[in-house]
Amino acid sequence: MPFTPFALEEWQSRYEQTVTHDLADSGCHPVGLGELLGDDPEAIQRLLAIALHYPPVGGSDTLRGLIAAWHSAAPDNVLVTVGAAEANAITVASLVSPGDHVVVMEPGYRQVRGCALNAGADVDAFPLDPDHHWRPDLDALERMVRPDTKLIAITNPNNPVGTILTETEMDSITAAADRVGAWILADEVYRGTERLTDRITPSFWGRYDKTVCVGSLSKAFGLPGLRLGWLVAPPTLMDSAWRRHEYATISTSKLSMHLAETALAPATRDRLLTRNRTLIRDGYTRLQQWIDASDGLLSIVPPDATALGFVQYHLNHASLDVANALRARGNVLVSAGAHFGVENHLRITHGLKPDHLDAALDSIHRVLTELTRGT
Repeated sequence: MPFTPFALEEWQSRYEQTVTHDLADSGCHPVGLGELLGDDPEAIQRLLAIALHYPPVGGSDTLRGLIAAWHSAAPDNVLVTVGAAEANAITVASLVSPGDHVVVMEPGYRQVRGCALNAGADVDAFPLDPDHHWRPDLDALERMVRPDTKLIAITNPNNPVGTILTETEMDSITAAADRVGAWILADEVYRGTERLTDRITPSFWGRYDKTVCVGSLSKAFGLPGLRLGWLVAPPTLMDSAWRRHEYATISTSKLSMHLAETALAPATRDRLLTRNRTLIRDGYTRLQQWIDASDGLLSIVPPDATALGFVQYHLNHASLDVANALRARGNVLVSAGAHFGVENHLRITHGLKPDHLDAALDSIHRVLTELTRGT
């Protein structure tokens, strides 16, 4: 069977260690270990006392309980995975067979799309409309869903455009799935990155019995190096996902689980969310000012959430060509719009330290100006 590579992750794997400014990553400036533990000598001693034995395969009871609370679920609905990437992959492996129909939201993070194609599925994309502030085209979704649709995959808040679905839109997506008995896979790793409000984006959990929600510590919590994610699923799927988890990774690490318990304890959780929202809001202000100063070369639909700006450039160049020029001539890595199914856009991470972000944006502007002049 033909294999579809994950183009975005291949791009980052090849080049993220070769540039001075990595703006292709999709989260905030990462949290340091000392910042996570805070001024608590007992927390340090507990960390140093950990015996590096195998952890519980599905996650410790404490951790599963904290994750369940984040989604208003029960601990038995939670499986801890190696990042959201494993959670997405084993969910698709559990649900999708050759010939099944899968619908994905685009622009979007294309892991589920690639996994479904590699499983032999027929994949269609329903769009977020840039002319309507990247709102979902629900009429297109209704037309696309058919009796053999097995899965509808969405990202909320969205990567790369930052749209937060309204309750009405969530209900419409749920109704479309229920009409044909399809599953919903809701990638919710950006819950907690809201730019305009402190209200956490509602989860899809509890709206419909054939729902899987995926989360991680990488985005809203600023802890991508822990490689810890999870899925929340009903019992009808949990056993199948767990068995695939045992094949793929067995478990995430003991240290990651321990630090995740620290991160998701309510007081620390709220501190991390506040820290990263501050980076997101300050970073977006800088990004918007930079776009406004571009004399029409750049534009953006302001995102509701995430540390991402999906910036449109008004040049007649393919997005991969522009991204390669920025990498080779500007020493900056961004993600090309083509990685998300949309041309003439770049995904630029802005939830970074101001000096680092400003230097990278200056370099991007210089290279784009050169491309405009044909140099």
